[in-house]
Amino acid sequence: MEASQEQVIDVVLSISAREYLLLYKGVARNVLATARDGRRVRFPAKILQRFVTRDGVQGHFSIHFSEDGHFLGIEKRA
Repeated sequence: MEASQEQVIDVVLSISAREYLLLYKGVARNVLATARDGRRVRFPAKILQRFVTRDGVQGHFSIHFSEDGHFLGIEKRA
């Protein structure tokens, strides 16, 4: 059986605290962003929860997912 290939997408996010609060309240559930390679990506806002500060969510992130599109993890890049 062949191992599934992990995919990584890099995004730079700048979501204000006010915008993230709307996501948190359920007004919207997904974040739509443009990856660094130009692809448009949509992912659940809840994966960003641990990165929220009083300024919102800011920075460069790598999102890891399986070949079939299942979320595996996210990390904030330096």
